[in-house]
Amino acid sequence: MSENAVEMRDLLKTFGGGRSLFGRKASEVRAVKGISLDLKRGETLGIVGESGSGKSTLARMLVGLEAPTSGTMQIDGKPWAELAATGSRAFGRTIQYVFQDPVASLNPRKTIGDILDVPLRLLCGYDASKRARRKKELVDAVQMPLDTLERFPHEFSGGQAQRIAIARALAAEARILVLDEPVSALDVSVQAQVLLLLQQLRDDLGLSYLFISHDLAVVESISDRVAVMYLGEVVEVGPAARLFAAPQHDYTRALISSAPRLTSPDIA
Repeated sequence: MSENAVEMRDLLKTFGGGRSLFGRKASEVRAVKGISLDLKRGETLGIVGESGSGKSTLARMLVGLEAPTSGTMQIDGKPWAELAATGSRAFGRTIQYVFQDPVASLNPRKTIGDILDVPLRLLCGYDASKRARRKKELVDAVQMPLDTLERFPHEFSGGQAQRIAIARALAAEARILVLDEPVSALDVSVQAQVLLLLQQLRDDLGLSYLFISHDLAVVESISDRVAVMYLGEVVEVGPAARLFAAPQHDYTRALISSAPRLTSPDIA
């Protein structure tokens, strides 16, 4: 088995480039430009960059929501093209997506028990008794009370809803999670709680995370390595401590220097 949970080679994703309504050639936008990157097993790889840098497009390709224009990917040792040909069930059992807005990602008309039931039934094929047992294990794993299963998404705070969204991702038993701005909609104190939970789950379950965020402090706190994206390209990648202490690329230095930092006022 490869030491890499995800391998990306020369990934390219373009949009447009066809013909407009009046027959003119439409401009082509390169959202991802020839990226080669690995996510190691048990690792948290942070992806940072400005809006429009290609972070979310990269994430959507990994989970099968977008097809690459060219290049190759291996997900948990399986070719991306093979997973795509097999369908959403194969993707769901291999890699899961945790969205930025937890409340919007949960069906408001279903209880949390019903929401968790879907991947357990459709992706894992568990019978009713095993699904009931597994749902209790999932809410316990994300440190939520058992009565969570009987309630609806609107009854929870943003932090609680994100815990439930994480439980839903874990239900499929995938070992790779793509976390797209998973704490940006939460208060700072709640962010810390969710980040701690993610670290505990990673260590306990042997998960691998691709963690996307514009918040450099969050990325620095949770990541083993960090990749910096600019205009669809990875311009720098390295261990988190080294990259934040001594960035090598001009864009990385500019990104870090522009991040707000708390400083103590001068005392006369």
